[in-house]
Amino acid sequence: MPTIGFAAPILPGQTETDRTNMLSCAQGERHDEYVESRRRAGITREATWLQVTPMGDLAVVVIEADDIEAAFKTLATSDEPFDRWFRDAIQEAHGIDLAAGFPLPEQVLDFRR
Repeated sequence: MPTIGFAAPILPGQTETDRTNMLSCAQGERHDEYVESRRRAGITREATWLQVTPMGDLAVVVIEADDIEAAFKTLATSDEPFDRWFRDAIQEAHGIDLAAGFPLPEQVLDFRR
């Protein structure tokens, strides 16, 4: 299964907002909409960690999908209310405008045993 991982810096003062939003997707009031959003996008796994660093907090994200580019395009262009909310939440916490396009990271190592 194709997998990507990336780090998204969290804007100053937005860590708790990001945590609250992600928890609402993982186990809160937005969970069902989140699951449906990921089904529409073809995402089979998504995991996020919050990492504190001396340079600021980061969200470390791993996503698996049969077609990663198509998954991101779906998230970036969907008119579904949840997907619009998610794009707005990402822009607020990270300053990333998913609708403007998200350059996928370059994988430079993939060790498997």
